[in-house]
Amino acid sequence: MKDFWHELPRPFFCMAPMEDVTDSAFRALVAGQEKKPDVFYTEFTSADGLVLAPEEGRQTIMQKLAFSAGERPIVAQFFTSKPAHLERVAALAAELGFDGIDINMGCPDKKVEKQGCGAALIKNPSLARELIRAAKRGAPRLPVSLKTRIGYAQDELDAWLTELLAEDPAAIAIHARTRKDMSAVPSRWDTIARAVAIRNSIGSGTLIIGNGDVQTVEEGRARAKETACDGIMIGRAAIANPWIWSGYEPSKAERIDMLLRHARLAEDHFGPSASGGVRKHLAKFATGFAGAKELRIKMGAARSAQELIACVSALK
Repeated sequence: MKDFWHELPRPFFCMAPMEDVTDSAFRALVAGQEKKPDVFYTEFTSADGLVLAPEEGRQTIMQKLAFSAGERPIVAQFFTSKPAHLERVAALAAELGFDGIDINMGCPDKKVEKQGCGAALIKNPSLARELIRAAKRGAPRLPVSLKTRIGYAQDELDAWLTELLAEDPAAIAIHARTRKDMSAVPSRWDTIARAVAIRNSIGSGTLIIGNGDVQTVEEGRARAKETACDGIMIGRAAIANPWIWSGYEPSKAERIDMLLRHARLAEDHFGPSASGGVRKHLAKFATGFAGAKELRIKMGAARSAQELIACVSALK
């Protein structure tokens, strides 16, 4: 099995998989920067949809699995509660050339949980373990990783992590909150240190990735040092700042150029009507310069990629 995880520098940095955020256009934007994350993930993708949807619907879902060579190593993240479906889509990911498979075991979305997926798996460790085995059967030559939380309604990291480590995944990204916490409390980074200690106590080779509220690479390095985790995952802070991986503070002209590049990439990737998803991104990092507020209002009313491009071009 080819396992890129154990070849990464320490600490390594991952861009978190985020629905309607880390799509192929945004990842291409980030991948084009001088410095970029060590690991990319797709948006989380429905294994059930890929298996059960009619052809037209399946092709729409397949767009989430598009990627470019500049994004490597790239991991396909799936959610499901059906091992047979995960086995099939893991095999698909291997055929498509992904570098790894990731199983979402932490999403708090109620629709996802109703399917027994995401954070609901914390309450069903036997199924969680079977899903890991299914992914390995489907893609035996790719490393299987997980993204989860420290517990469901309370901290249950000791029991939950021990169950997951028993299946020997390549890496586990741990959001340092419970599902109940959502984002209402600060991340509990002491639990990441505890996760490392649990891992070490049983002699596991699984890498531990800390996740939660990291705003800069420098802060990530400090968190890695204090917890001894192997990697750091950055999510929301990267939405508004594609330069986060270098710590660079862009000028107004550079921000505008980045906005234009993103809008054009969205049009290239999703067609002329692409505006809904990319507007969220553009509004996030259209900040910090004169006219930014007015620009966000205009972009909010845009109904096509060309209208978005026109809004931004007017500032140049």
